Amino acid sequence: MAKKIVLGFSGGLDTSYCVKYLGEDKGYEVHSIIVNTGGFSEEELKQIEAHAYKLGVKSHTTVNAVKSYYDSIIKYLIYGNVLKNNTYPLSVSAERLSQALHIAEHVKKLDAYAVAHGSTGAGNDQVRFDMIFHIMIPGVEIITPIRDLKLSREEEIAYLKSKGVEMNFAKAVYSINKGLWGTSVGGKETLSSKGMLPEEAWPTQVTKTGSEEVKLSFVKGELKAVNGKKFDHPADAIQYLQAIAGPYGIGRDIHVGDTIIGIKGRVGFEAAAPMVILKSHHALEKHVLTKWQLGWKDQLAQFYGNWLHEGQILDPVMRDIEAFLENSQQQVNGDVFVQLMPYRFQIIGIESDYDLMSSKFGKYGEMNTGWSGEDVRGFSKIFGNQTMIYHQVKESANGK
Repeated sequence: MAKKIVLGFSGGLDTSYCVKYLGEDKGYEVHSIIVNTGGFSEEELKQIEAHAYKLGVKSHTTVNAVKSYYDSIIKYLIYGNVLKNNTYPLSVSAERLSQALHIAEHVKKLDAYAVAHGSTGAGNDQVRFDMIFHIMIPGVEIITPIRDLKLSREEEIAYLKSKGVEMNFAKAVYSINKGLWGTSVGGKETLSSKGMLPEEAWPTQVTKTGSEEVKLSFVKGELKAVNGKKFDHPADAIQYLQAIAGPYGIGRDIHVGDTIIGIKGRVGFEAAAPMVILKSHHALEKHVLTKWQLGWKDQLAQFYGNWLHEGQILDPVMRDIEAFLENSQQQVNGDVFVQLMPYRFQIIGIESDYDLMSSKFGKYGEMNTGWSGEDVRGFSKIFGNQTMIYHQVKESANGK
């Protein structure tokens, strides 16, 4: 009897290769699973399921993880205004962890002998998947054909053609990973330190001209309405905003980062909604949070983003940081106004009942109502008192 293996399946080149290789060449009973973290429409999911069965899987499972992905990961990235290397909104790294957790649960459900994924040996995903599997399903064998055989995309295409597989191989020239929190794009242009993706490589084409203003409404740090349209779940609001901002070509960039395995890597990405949301949320926070709330949030959020990027979502320290981030959002309520334009956007301003720029207490650089000039004169003397003592003592000691 053939041994069961669960394969994380996207329907792309790598995982299509894995089905044929594991089933026909290695004799496994392949059970594919796709975890939708916001990158697929219902029609696309049906096409992927049909493709899986045509390739020869024993069973195929579709998991809708969009809302759970937001609830468990994305909302904390928003609370923390997390941008890896001040550039990248962790579009793929975050969703891989959600996918790995669901795949591990499926392995338990089927009592499978092994688990497989289509990661190469050059990137971060291999570590993220492997580590989650080692923690969640210890003892289950992990099989990675693309990594183990050191295959190029050209070799994979030739193999699948030899098996009579029909799919859009021209599209396979670029590796595209689409999700709720952005889309990554890898191709020959990102394999070296110089090069920009051509226009046709970007999944969302620029079709909007001119400009338009959007209003983002936040409640306790979460996006709950766009242009007055309310949503039951923030994931729906993100997708709605993406449909508005994406056609402007906003959020396109190339990220250069340090991989978990120690090498540098480049990847293209487009993330219109994530970039607009993160910058809008941060603008609102700068108005409603205190100096030290902002300062400590920045430090903890940077660690949180880096540790998440490296696959450590199950480390208990992450729950501790999430508790801090969530508590910091109690007064992050209000509207942010954003001007969208081709390839860029700008924050116009905010309106909030919790705005600490309230004119009741003065206007910066102009006037104040909460203190006098004499108050500031005394404060300035006391505030620098210890440093003044330090320098006088130092001068006195050096003068002996």
